[in-house]
Amino acid sequence: MRLLAILSLLAAAPVAAAHAQSSNLAAHQAAYALTLDSSKDGDVSAVTGEMGYEVTDACDGWAVRQRLQMKVTNHEGTDVDMVSDYLTWESKDGTKLRFHMKQMTDSNVTEQVEGDATLKPDGSGGVIHYTEPSVKTTELPPGTLFPMAHTAAIIAGAEAGKRFITLPLFDGTGADGAQSTSIVVVNWNKEPSAAPYAPLAELPSGRVRVAFFPRNKDAISPDYEVGMRYWSNGVADALNMDFGDFVVNGKLKSFTMPPPHC
Repeated sequence: MRLLAILSLLAAAPVAAAHAQSSNLAAHQAAYALTLDSSKDGDVSAVTGEMGYEVTDACDGWAVRQRLQMKVTNHEGTDVDMVSDYLTWESKDGTKLRFHMKQMTDSNVTEQVEGDATLKPDGSGGVIHYTEPSVKTTELPPGTLFPMAHTAAIIAGAEAGKRFITLPLFDGTGADGAQSTSIVVVNWNKEPSAAPYAPLAELPSGRVRVAFFPRNKDAISPDYEVGMRYWSNGVADALNMDFGDFVVNGKLKSFTMPPPHC
């Protein structure tokens, strides 16, 4: 899931700047239908499944749940069922994160990550406290952003006319600390354009592609890569998820936005 390294034209934003933008993100519930786009070696013949994504405005923070259920069929007709459940709470000032992720393959737990993390308000770094898969403490590099702040920074960069962005990210999906992300803004339309749901039709949007790299100088290929259409409130559609051996499309099939309550 990665792209080749790109020269950054936008320095990693301090947490305070990302926080200023995260207030523009929207609480919502979305469901995506998953289908196979392509298989690089022909071993995967079909993919079916669904991804549910829910963002709740908890007033002092964002509560997020992402649940993915995917059946992968190989060329011999054998099915592999994959399920992941990912939950986070992120403070709106961008300095605190609680995270829990469990991944299962054919009913067997293959990975579980849990803990909490904090960032210094000046953007000079932070620390992760893992409780799963083992108890340990890991440092976070300067400029690191948590997931909602990371989304806000991408959208802010796109709206400012940036084409290439690099940002350190910690999202709680792995036990190895922060990742490096390289973002390409393919286009950004400041004027509203056609959208599948009325609340989105009034907003600017554009296509971006994000590649996730391990944080070491030797990494030339991404671990994972995802493209999407982002609206200015953080809602995404037309997902294209590159897992290395195969690529999966995710199409928005249901969407609701609750009224603001905070």
